Amino acid sequence: MIDQWTGRHAIALQAALRMSQDEIAALIGVAKRTIASWNERPDIVIRPELQRALDTAYERSDEPVKLRFARQLKADDDAEAQAVSNAVSLTVAIAIVVKDAEVLLVCRRDADPGGLDWQFPAGIVKPGAKPATVASRETLAETGIHCSVRTELGTRIHPLTGVNARYFLCDYLAGEVQNLDAVENASALWVPSQRITRFIPEERIYAPILRALEGEQ
Repeated sequence: MIDQWTGRHAIALQAALRMSQDEIAALIGVAKRTIASWNERPDIVIRPELQRALDTAYERSDEPVKLRFARQLKADDDAEAQAVSNAVSLTVAIAIVVKDAEVLLVCRRDADPGGLDWQFPAGIVKPGAKPATVASRETLAETGIHCSVRTELGTRIHPLTGVNARYFLCDYLAGEVQNLDAVENASALWVPSQRITRFIPEERIYAPILRALEGEQ
């Protein structure tokens, strides 16, 4: 769910629904020129009555539409993050999603074609975005898993990437795990929490994550 719909969010929903401007205008009860104005002004905040209409359109959409919507927003965020000056410190929201005694992992494709790297689902936090929202949204976009943030585990400068990493312990809500980002990831799966260090070396795992996973076993 979007906290505040902007033109960019509305156009992403239109694309996810695979509707024309006429069709999306009819669905939410606006003139076609309003849709056109959202294309021209993606940062505009949509007025309250239309916020509710867009909420309803999203809530009534089926799961494939919601996944396409999440992927579209992810693509937009990634493109914008690439344009951010190198002088701006990047923040990454990382989701530690637990289900019973299992934790969700994705297997990143390394720049080296033969390289693979197991990690937790994560996404870049662009200016103004809420890190907790990014953590759950990126999890859905990458793996098809719906989750909710239980608590923030902490923040550190990542020892390998140098980015500001914020970690969120999340509870599984629904969905079957899938690899929805085949470009970046080779796989996505649930692994037993007690076996996490077989996938990620213990020295690379943020200590509060290990303590939280011990409590889930």
